[in-house]
Amino acid sequence: MSRTAAEIATQPADWRRAAEAAAAFEGLPRPGERVAVTGCGTSWFMAIAYAALREAAGQGETDAFAASEFPVGRAYDRVVAITRSGTTTEVLELLTALRGRVPTLALTADPRTPVAGAADTLAVLDWADEESVVQTRFATTALAFLRAGLGEVPGVKPVAEAAVDAELAVTEPLPEAVLEAEQWTFLGRGWAYGLALEAGLKMREAAGAWTEAYPAMEYRHGPIAITGPGRVTWVFGALPEGLAGEVARVGGTLHDHATADPMADLIRAQRLAVTLAEARGQDPDRPRNLTRSVVLEGRSGSPARHL
Repeated sequence: MSRTAAEIATQPADWRRAAEAAAAFEGLPRPGERVAVTGCGTSWFMAIAYAALREAAGQGETDAFAASEFPVGRAYDRVVAITRSGTTTEVLELLTALRGRVPTLALTADPRTPVAGAADTLAVLDWADEESVVQTRFATTALAFLRAGLGEVPGVKPVAEAAVDAELAVTEPLPEAVLEAEQWTFLGRGWAYGLALEAGLKMREAAGAWTEAYPAMEYRHGPIAITGPGRVTWVFGALPEGLAGEVARVGGTLHDHATADPMADLIRAQRLAVTLAEARGQDPDRPRNLTRSVVLEGRSGSPARHL
């Protein structure tokens, strides 16, 4: 078993621990605050999902930005940054720029890194840290932590129930049609759109696979053109009316677990990415062209290094 596969399997327990930690943590955004959430890569996609969840919970306007594209001049009551390594240049530069202007909270796996001095408040999820380059359990655990802090969200399961769904997602065999496909399009609505983006990224990172990701209702507005025999349309969360018929009409394969929590269904996509990588003779623990953290040379006062 690859290290990535082993880390994927711990997620049900990781999420339960995250929910417990959130209940005792006092630095999360408060209801009514105007909040922005940020990160890079996978962390940005988790930010997108959390922003949608927080608004769905009625807790206040919430935006999500890639750290490199954050509108520093915009007014917020709090900024939340997600950074597994705590060393990502764009996140550190943003937190530095915001210091003294807006309260900041950073979620990280390693408190011994520069993010500890850059953010006002730190949430350490070190039990979900990873040896793998490709993020799986830290990302979903960070989202579980933030999600649990929202309390009840209409139409969304509590984290404890999501963890039950995750136990099935960790062990249930993947469908042959999904394993044998040549192309995958991931779709989601609301907070599940961020998970669709993340599923596509996992497949590209670990397996070098051809994937697309879109808001589910945008599928008919162009992306359906790529669907056909040997290609999968994977829907996170509720299936939009008529979409199954559209996929069948063009000969594609529909994959959906409408009753499963979308975060649990992301585990299936993570497992698929690892399985495909191994079938193609690639190492999912060490994907090509990637390092665990991006630290840009000559930026943030540090030479280039990757952790």
